[in-house]
Amino acid sequence: MTIAITGGGTGGHLAIANALKEELNSRGLKPIYIGSTTGQDENWFKNDTGFEKAYFLNSRGVVNKKGLKKLFVLKDILKSSLTCKDIFKIHKVKAVFCVGGYSAAPAAFASIYTRTPLYIHEQNAVIGTLNKILKPFAKEFFSSYDINSKVKEYPVSDKFFESRKIREELKTIIFLGGSQGASFINDLATKIVPKLIKNNIQVIHQTGKNDYEKIKNFYEKNSLDVDCFAFSKSLIDKLSNADFAVSRAGASTLWELSANALPTLFIPYPYAAKNHQYFNAQELVSKKAALLKTQNELDEEMLWDILEKLTISDISENLSNIITKNGIQKIADIILKG
Repeated sequence: MTIAITGGGTGGHLAIANALKEELNSRGLKPIYIGSTTGQDENWFKNDTGFEKAYFLNSRGVVNKKGLKKLFVLKDILKSSLTCKDIFKIHKVKAVFCVGGYSAAPAAFASIYTRTPLYIHEQNAVIGTLNKILKPFAKEFFSSYDINSKVKEYPVSDKFFESRKIREELKTIIFLGGSQGASFINDLATKIVPKLIKNNIQVIHQTGKNDYEKIKNFYEKNSLDVDCFAFSKSLIDKLSNADFAVSRAGASTLWELSANALPTLFIPYPYAAKNHQYFNAQELVSKKAALLKTQNELDEEMLWDILEKLTISDISENLSNIITKNGIQKIADIILKG
C-alpha cells in the first residue's frame, strides 16, 4: 500500500511528515512525498531514502497574495494538482496524509477529485487556512486540540519520553532560540544570564544560527560559563539536563518539551499566523502545565521574579500527564486500515 505524504514549508509541518515516514518504514513500507520547491521541504527530504520517491512542485502560499498574484498562484496549484493526479496513478497511491502548509495544496486537492482518502494532521490550536478548507473532505482529522480527533497524542519521538523526569528544583535553565534564532529570547538571555550564574544557576543556550556569533562573543567577553551553541544533534540530552526552559511555542517544540516534562515559560512568536503560538501555549497554561508571557509584557526583571516564585515540581508533574507515547503509531494504524 502506497501512501502519499504531503505538506511542509516549516519544520513543524515537516516533523510530522517525517514521523509518519519513519513509522511506515518500520512496518516495511515506503511512502512517497509531495512538497514544494520553496520552504524547507527539499532540505528535509530531497535525499531521504525513506521515501520511494520525493516530488517538489512549484506551489506557493495564497494567503498573503493579492489581485492577479493570487490568481497566478491558484493557477499554479491547479496545474500542480493535475501533476499529482498522474503521480497517484504511477505509484498506485491509496491514501494521502496532509500535514498542512501551502506545500500540501496540490496533492490534497488532487486527493479530493480522484476520491483518494485524505487524512489530515493539524499541529496547532488554531487550524491553518488550508486544513480548514480541506477538513470537510477528510476521512479523518487528527489534532491534539480537537475533541473529536480519534488520536489526540501529538506525534513526538520516543527519545523525549525516555529522558522524562520530574524536576524538583531549579539548577539549570535552557534558552531555546530555535534553529534560525529567536532574537527576543536570545537578547533576554544575555540580560539575565549574569544574574543567573551569580545565583549558581547553570545556563544552556541554543541561539540558532543567526545570532550565534553575537551571543557567543558576549558570553566570552564577559567570562560567563554558558553552554552556548547554534544547533546540536544531542539537544534531547541538553533538555534532559535542564530544569526549566524559555522557548517559543511552535507545536513540535511545545509537545517535545511536554513529553520531557520540562517546565517552560513560553514566549509566542508574535507574528505567527493567526497568533497560533499563543493559543498553543494557552492550552497548557489552562492545565497548569506551563507559563506564558508575550514579548510586550516580559523583561529580565519579570523573568527573574517568575523564577523566584516558581514551583517547578508541580508544573513538571502536570506535564507528565499531558501527553503519552504512540501518537504516530495510532495514526498509521487508522490510515492503513482504510
